[in-house]
Amino acid sequence: MRIIGWTLTVVFWTLVAAFFHYTLPQKDIVYVQGTEILRTDFTFWNRSFYSQADVGNDETVTNRDLRLINATRANGNVIVYRNEDTGFSWPPYFKVTSSDLQAEAQGAVTTKADPQWYLMTHYGWRLNVPTVYPNAISLRPHPGPDAPKPWPWVNILILTSVAAIWYGLWVRWRRFRQKRIDPTLEQIQDNLEEAGDRMAARRGRARKWLDSWRS
Repeated sequence: MRIIGWTLTVVFWTLVAAFFHYTLPQKDIVYVQGTEILRTDFTFWNRSFYSQADVGNDETVTNRDLRLINATRANGNVIVYRNEDTGFSWPPYFKVTSSDLQAEAQGAVTTKADPQWYLMTHYGWRLNVPTVYPNAISLRPHPGPDAPKPWPWVNILILTSVAAIWYGLWVRWRRFRQKRIDPTLEQIQDNLEEAGDRMAARRGRARKWLDSWRS
């Protein structure tokens, strides 16, 4: 039983960590290699990872044009970002300027021989199977691959707030359990023990009566 409890706890916190890692903004130092628009068919396996059609367009179609930004990170690894509106859905980035960002990315294209570095803000993951790309949020000039990234103040604020709320709820739950649930469980256990003692006493008297009747 303890193993099941620990397993459920690990699974729960893994899902919580994955949720925040996917949703919260991340920043990459990159140079842009190019942009493209790819006609994409969405499947059961990857549909939930994509946002939606641009605000004002039909969202009921099974496929649509997907804007992509091809880039290389400071460590030399290639990364592909999608460029979709989030609108007023989840996650709440309220992004409705995908066309403008695509134009910025096209103007930022450079080569490996003479790269111009940018700070790409995005959320999400890059998964090869199923085909999933992180969603680009903004593109800002950056001094270079050796320059430090800005502190993730938004992430720190959100995680601190969530931790404070969670701790407050946990404290209140613990107090409620100590005042209401634990005494009730103890009372139930005491009643069961008393009932067991009474049953044992009755069996003892019945056994004595049978022994005396047989003799």
